This record gives sequence, C-alpha cells and structure tokens, in this order.
Amino acid sequence: MSLDATLSVFRAIGEESRLRIMALLARGELTVSEITAILGQSQPRVSRHLKILADAGLADRHREGAWMFYRVSARAMSEPSLKAVMEAVSAVAESGDRIIVRDVERFAQSRAARAAQAAAYFQENAREWNRLRQLHLPESDIEARIVEMAGEEPVDLFVDLGTGTGRMLEIFADRYQSGVGYDLSHEMLALARANLDEAGVAHAQARHGDLFSLPLESETADIVCLHQVLHYLAEPAGAVREAARLLKPGGRLIISDFAPHELEFLRDEHAHRRLGFSDDEVREWCDASGVELQRTETLSPASGDKKKLTVKIWLCSAREDVRRLRRASAA
Repeated sequence: MSLDATLSVFRAIGEESRLRIMALLARGELTVSEITAILGQSQPRVSRHLKILADAGLADRHREGAWMFYRVSARAMSEPSLKAVMEAVSAVAESGDRIIVRDVERFAQSRAARAAQAAAYFQENAREWNRLRQLHLPESDIEARIVEMAGEEPVDLFVDLGTGTGRMLEIFADRYQSGVGYDLSHEMLALARANLDEAGVAHAQARHGDLFSLPLESETADIVCLHQVLHYLAEPAGAVREAARLLKPGGRLIISDFAPHELEFLRDEHAHRRLGFSDDEVREWCDASGVELQRTETLSPASGDKKKLTVKIWLCSAREDVRRLRRASAA
C-alpha cells in the first residue's frame, strides 16, 4: 500500500466517531439510519464519516432502494496492511469503554427491532408456508441431501439466488469464506437478515437483486444455489443461464425444485408459474448454459400420494471446455 493510501487509512480511523462506526461494522452490517440512531448524530454527519471510511477502503457500501448498507470491506478483511488496523478496531470493540458499551447496547436494540419486523412478516405468512411444507418431505431431509451433494470441501464464494429466508446461506455457512444471497422481495430480505443475525452468520450478505442480471463478475462463484425458486419464474432457463455465468470452471450449481405435478391450486394461491420440471428440461437448460448435469436425486413422499410433491435436486458442474470456447469467441 502506498504512503498516501496508508495516510488515508490512518486519517479515516483516527477520529472518534469513525472509530466507533468501524467498531459497530465489525459486529455486522448496518444501514445509515441504524448507525445514525446508535451514534445519536445527524444523518449528514454520519454520511460524511461513512464516505471517508469507504474512500479509505475500510467500508463497503451497497444501495438497496432508498437504503444504503455498510459493512467492513472485503479488502480490510484480507489485505495484510489493513488487517492490523482491523485488529485494533476489534480491540476497541471489546475494550469495555463506556461509550463503546453504550454503542453495543444500541446495536443490540437495532438488531432486536430488525428481528421483530421480520418476525411480524413471518407470522403473517407462516400459515401459507406451513401448508406448502406439508406437501413434501420435511425440510430437514431435503437440506441434508443438498448439503451432502454439494461436497465437504470449503469454498471461497457461495451465491444463493432467490435467497428467501436466507436458509441456504445459513446451512452452508461453515463451508464458505463469504456468501451472498439475492432476492427481489424487500420483506424476505429483512427476514433473511434477521435469521442470519440470529444464527451468528456474519460472513454472508442478503442483497436486493434481479436473478436475471446480477451485479457479480463472471466466473467468481464456487457454488451457486437455486433452491425452490424456478417454479416462480416466467423464464427459469434464464435464471439457470445467469447462475452458470457466475460459476468458476469446475464450480457447482445446485438446483432444487419440484418434479412435474398437477396441483393447480399452487398457481392461484402461491403464485407458482410452473408446476415442476422434468430431468430432460433441466438437462437442456444446463447444456445450453455450459454446465454439465452430473447427479439427480428424487425425494418422493413416503406414501406415494399424488396429492403431494416430489422434490428433485440436480447437481451440475461448470465445464471448462465450454468456458474456453466462450472466452475465445469473446476475444
């Protein structure tokens, strides 16, 4: 890191409010309004502090509609020259200083308010979700099979498309260095963030995003997950194509959804656009997207009841030969 960059970092961190902000961000992602409430300062002042921290490379920012989220930057967590700064920040965060203790108490209150908002949304929709769950095998059985199929080796980046409650980010948390889940529903994102907070998953983010055009570079993800998402989409093949774009060569795509069925009420009552997918259809999408379908699992209701749903899990791998051809044609 250059002398100017180093001085910028020390100027950024060498001010009480900004040091307090970094101590808060070390505990988790926060919005500008949450930081404003915790510090008891005006929003313009807090925004100026956050801009200085972001310009110094200590904080990352992400806009979601009218909200701006801040977190400790990936660079600060990985670059050796900044790790020492973050170690000092962590020491301050755990110092027991009177001001820091008050900030931590207000941080906890902010988290509690976020959790209460998410709980209210969950309670409002729980009856419908529970009715849908009763149509197939227990979620725990499905999740266990998904985790087993993904493999045990640790990965750098895990991406969950249509993250919903954030459950996939939670159950894979011990497998990845960083995770990000995208969803179009702000209510579901609030629920996902609250669930991740409660589970202590600090290395994952829930982000607002369009599954067909995501703000991630190609060939950066080790695992991409599409769990119970495709049946809501008008163009599921496009979501598979976008998921495949994100995968590193050899990266894994996990798709879980329903086998073809005839439960028409799911369209009217649960906004399902598609009534399941066949293996051949999924294979066609994979072939067209440059990923190879490697394994298929079928989880059928124990009773064989046709009024219940069969869940399918498809494991795919990004093919290096196709990637090479695409890079060559792009050049």
